[in-house]
Amino acid sequence: MSMTAEVVDYLARALVDTPEEVKVTEERDGDRVFLRLDVAEGDWGKVIGRGGRIASSLRQVVKVAAVKEDVRVNLEIGD
Repeated sequence: MSMTAEVVDYLARALVDTPEEVKVTEERDGDRVFLRLDVAEGDWGKVIGRGGRIASSLRQVVKVAAVKEDVRVNLEIGD
């Protein structure tokens, strides 16, 4: 698991009520990394936030972490 995926996993586990249900999958295509975050049904609101603010913040933090790895990251949350 890359550093960016670990950052998403750490932050998501801190946000939700059931951290054992957090799942981060990673696909690489050259210098692009596609991350997918899945959480329990009742925790979607905590990860997305009011108006998508938390989801947006997660994406910004992941992009900063990706700079260290010299890759471009796309974070998809849920379906």
